Amino acid sequence: MTGKRFYHIGFGQDDLGSSPPSIALLSGDPERSRFIAQTYLQDVRVLSENRGLNSYVGYLPNGRSILSATSGMGAPSLSIVVNELVQVGIRQIIRIGTCGSIQSYIPVGSVVISSAALCRQGAANDIAPVEYPAAADPFLTVALVKAAQELKVEHYIGITASVDTFYEGQERTDSANPNLMRSLHGITEEYRRLNILNYEMECGTLFKMAGVYNFAAAAICGVVASRIDSENIILEQKDVAVKNAIAIAVWSIANWRK
Repeated sequence: MTGKRFYHIGFGQDDLGSSPPSIALLSGDPERSRFIAQTYLQDVRVLSENRGLNSYVGYLPNGRSILSATSGMGAPSLSIVVNELVQVGIRQIIRIGTCGSIQSYIPVGSVVISSAALCRQGAANDIAPVEYPAAADPFLTVALVKAAQELKVEHYIGITASVDTFYEGQERTDSANPNLMRSLHGITEEYRRLNILNYEMECGTLFKMAGVYNFAAAAICGVVASRIDSENIILEQKDVAVKNAIAIAVWSIANWRK
């Protein structure tokens, strides 16, 4: 694929330099991708700030080359970005996102590390059958857990509900559409009883892509809402949760030995 510049991510393999990264930290928010690059990486280069899908390459203090990239919101956008990242040589991806907890013991401000996903996503169905497992890479997941322990960040490990919509799909009624389909009424309580920890919108498709495309994927999300208490995001604790998730992901990659 050398010489080819990909339409959506805006760069190609040749743009990655003489020490191309094999690891990407993937954020939905372009500002988060920029923050990671500017805060944690050295000798940072802008690869692209195309269509809001900002990408940066740089080095950790130990000399490891890292890509900080943006997936956009939702699984369809992520599926495009991940496909193109794999084509430029990325072999490990950690999603750094936000989520809402659905278990009473998981507070806002903590982080959730997803071991697997209940995947209710149309994009994933184009990649593999509904029955195909959406599982995180165990080695990357253990690396995230070890990092959280080392950094003494409150963290929880388990299954995530990965759905396509922020409002209806997560049983929110405080929106332009208060009239949910019958199949969605009570779904949060059903998931709670299945020991699912949280809602988010991307990792199920990421995990299925990892299985089909043969790369390693993991996900960590800062908890920015408690769906036990409210439908609302708690902005006061969002920055802390997200910065902790980033710090854990960076620490895990800096100490990655696989």
